Order: sequence, then structure tokens, then C-alpha cells
Amino acid sequence: MRRQLRTFATAAMVTCALAWAAVEVARGQAARPATPPNIVLVLVDDVGYGDIGSFGVPDAKTPNIDRLAREGVKLTDFYANGSNCSPTRTGFISGRYQQRYGIEVPFGERNPNGVAGLVPADTSLPRLLKTKGYATGLVGKWHLGAQTEFSPNRHGFDEFWGFLTGAHDYYDPADLYHNGQPSTMTGYLTDEITSHATTFIAEHQREPFFLEVSYNAAHWPFQPPNLAPDKRARPDLLHDGTRADYVAMVERADTGVGEILALLDRLQLARNTLVVFTSDNGGEWLSHNAPLFHRKSTLWEGGIRVPALMRWPAQLPAGVVSKQVGITMDLTASFLAAAGVTPPASYRPEGINLLPTLKERRTVERTLFWRVKTAGRDQKAVRRGRWKYIRDGVGTIDSVHEMVFDLDQDVGERNDQAYKQIPMLVELRRLLADWEASVDADKPKPQPATAQQ
Repeated sequence: MRRQLRTFATAAMVTCALAWAAVEVARGQAARPATPPNIVLVLVDDVGYGDIGSFGVPDAKTPNIDRLAREGVKLTDFYANGSNCSPTRTGFISGRYQQRYGIEVPFGERNPNGVAGLVPADTSLPRLLKTKGYATGLVGKWHLGAQTEFSPNRHGFDEFWGFLTGAHDYYDPADLYHNGQPSTMTGYLTDEITSHATTFIAEHQREPFFLEVSYNAAHWPFQPPNLAPDKRARPDLLHDGTRADYVAMVERADTGVGEILALLDRLQLARNTLVVFTSDNGGEWLSHNAPLFHRKSTLWEGGIRVPALMRWPAQLPAGVVSKQVGITMDLTASFLAAAGVTPPASYRPEGINLLPTLKERRTVERTLFWRVKTAGRDQKAVRRGRWKYIRDGVGTIDSVHEMVFDLDQDVGERNDQAYKQIPMLVELRRLLADWEASVDADKPKPQPATAQQ
């Protein structure tokens, strides 16, 4: 009987959530302008929550990224889908939790589910946008499978220039591709990404376009611009660098954002272009994650909470700070709603359209889930409203720690409230178990790897 009641309650929650999501979709459709917007996503890599001027960085200058905050909405409680790059990028392209695809660690590491890449689907974000006449482009980092069958073009990107793996030397012209064919570069990689981004915008200015500008800055190797040839080698890719190197890399990406925004201005496209800036996960060891605790690869706030800015002058207010909780796959839902895409009935997006809540300056409560499960770390987390549950460790009760934090009062996760919030702990633990059962039921069978592209 208890199990039946629980099943009924879970079904009721799902029904209410779907009904509420339908209302949100209707709101988004009502607010959509007659002319669909251009969409530009600037996705940086391993940049910390506090590494941007508008998020409190003490030692870097990011005036162009900060312009998005002045002219748009700053989201203080925005999260990456995962604490590493491939999982988050899966959530963005699919619009669903990456665990459903068996993608829980970055490609290049041993994937416990035997998955070699994200399998293309008709419901991938670029393919859905193409149903509304969008030109689709990706420049920079992919990291969702290096084999031909997983390439960006197979997922619906008309144009791809960049690299397929998780990291790339900022000066080495090897292992770059343009639409499946080997390519090269002559300058600094961040600048080359900016150049290809502005070329795409110029070439598609007379039609709606979606462009993902996927900078690898400030991912290791920590190679700032203007390094002399004999200084470029980084024998220890992860640790051979300084905070000054890191800051210079972030600032160079900011320069690129400035060039993109300036071009939109010159082409008179800025008013009806939705520009979003965010990071794929929390910062690395050289980053500034304050006031959050810990960093990339963990489910503490420093590993998953990321800076996020959204500017759309035709629809969103300027200079607004929003505490609306969001996650990467919400961008997928927001982009589809803005473009007027009606997905097929078989598509089950798990993000929500954030645009109505931001336009109306309101917030809605969310329940979000994360999981990191590798040989060296086993963490699970839930955020529901102001409360966050984190489970750290695996095995017996002596080796597992369950904690509850009030993020409104304790964003640095220093004051465990589990002993005061037993009912909340039990409820969030139950929700996590239900979520895990759902995503694990969808895991695909191992994929055979084929020849490298």
C-alpha cells in the first residue's frame, strides 16, 4: 500500500509538472515576436563563478561580457548540467539529463557505460531549429564524440569549425576540422574561434541563425596570448600555469565577445538577437569561484553553479538581477520556444523556457538533479527551492555523508542542516532515488567505435 501511495504521489507530481510546463510554453509563445530572433550562445570552458566582472572578479577585466549584464539579465542561481564538459554539452544538445544517454564523464576518460559519443537524433537542438529555417553553426570545442557518426554536422549543424576533443593547444594548428575535413589556423585559437564566429554571422545575417561560440578558454593548457614560441610548451598540462595566465585567457575571450557584439550592432541585428553567456561547469584550480565552495568535477556549488547572462533587447529587461534557478538544458527549451519550434510529440524535454519568468521578473521553484560517478568520486545532489541535498561517498553508512544546506543563507555550503531538516533530507533522498531509477532505465547499450574523423 505504501508503494502504491508513493507511485500515486509521484505520478501526481509529474502530472502537475507537465501541466505547469504547458502553461510556461503558452506564455513563451504569446511573448514571441513575429520575427524569430537570432540566437548566439557563448559557452566558455572551466570559467569560475566569480571570474567575470559582473560576478565579482577582483583581478580581471571583462567589459564586453559585463555589457550583457548591463543590457540584459544576470542569473545568480544558474547551473551547468554536469560538473564536467561532455555531460553538460550533452544536456544542452539534447535538452535532457545526460544520464539518459549514459554520458557522465568527459570523453577521453574511461566511460563506465561504454558510450563513445552522443548519438544524433531528430530532436537535437540544431535539427529542431532547422525546422524553422535557422542556419546553424558551431565554432570551437565539440567534445561529444570524435568519430564521424557523432560529429557536429550529423547533429544538424550546417557549419562546424573547431576541434572534436576536450582540450586543444592554443597555438598548434593540428587536429582542427571544418565540416569533417582537416583544417588549420595561423594565430591564437581563441582569436580564430572569434574570427569564424563573426564570419558565420556576416554570412547568415539575412536569415535567422543559431550560433554556438564554444571557446576552450580558460581550459588547460594554460597558454595566454602572445607567448613567445619557446614559452608555449606546457609539460604539465594541468598545473603548469599561473593565475595571471588564466586571467589573460579569460580576457582574450572577452575581447572576442566584444567583436561579436560589435558586429551585431553594425549589422543592426542586436535588438532581435538573443545572446547568452555561460560556462560548461565550475572553474578549475586557477579560477575564482568565490563565494562558492570547491570546483570543477564536484557537485559542491563551485563545481556546478556558473555565471549566466542573457540579453535580448526586444524581449528581456535590461540591468535585471534574477535569482531564478536555471540549468543548461533550460537554454535548449528557451531557444526552441523563442524560435517558435513545436517539437514532435515523442520529444520529452526536461528543461523549461526561462524567458517568460525573466521578462516578467518572477521566479518559479525548481527541482534539479546531478550525479558524478567515477572511480575517484561518487557524489549525488538535488536542489529544490532554497534547499540542497548532497550525498558524498559510496558503500556503507560509515563512508557516506548526507548533507543539507540552505543556499539562501549559506551559499558557501559550510553549515550542514541535515540534523535540523530530517524531513527535508528524507524527501530529497527519495526524489533522488526516483530520478536515478528513471534516468538509469534509459541508458543506451554500448556503442561500437569506428574510425576517427
